[in-house]
Amino acid sequence: MSNLALTAEETLAWHELNSAAWKKLLTEHHEALSLPCDINQTKTVGELLQHIVAVELRYAERLANLPATDYATIPFDSVDVIYTTHNHATALFQQLLASDTIDWNERIEYATRTMGPARSSRKVIFFHALFHTARHYAQLATLVRQHGIKPSWHMDYLVMDLEKV
Repeated sequence: MSNLALTAEETLAWHELNSAAWKKLLTEHHEALSLPCDINQTKTVGELLQHIVAVELRYAERLANLPATDYATIPFDSVDVIYTTHNHATALFQQLLASDTIDWNERIEYATRTMGPARSSRKVIFFHALFHTARHYAQLATLVRQHGIKPSWHMDYLVMDLEKV
């Protein structure tokens, strides 16, 4: 068996690369926030972005043993406020990764909005939060392209170490 592994830091770096590109695109096309959207029972792209950053923040808070922010209080009326929430979550993730006292295999209990009470390892929760964002960004890419807004970057992980020859 190979010793091939993707680290949490590498995954977070890819997550940040894509999030920064989305923030830039949405800043240039702020009208996209009001596009209709039916992903994850949302009505607009702004609501989908609220969902994305709410998941990031609430799981980061759980991992940091902080109370989870009330989902309904997370703003989504501008690109700046959406990505302020994202930045706060990312800062928490970075602090957690820098800590040498976190037991990433520890199972913690938390409440989900759709499945009720649950228990998972800190490691699974961390990666879920990042992959959840990537999955919704992929859906968002299709949706905005259908409305004439074309993301100009490659979202695949391959770009993290791509050398053109």
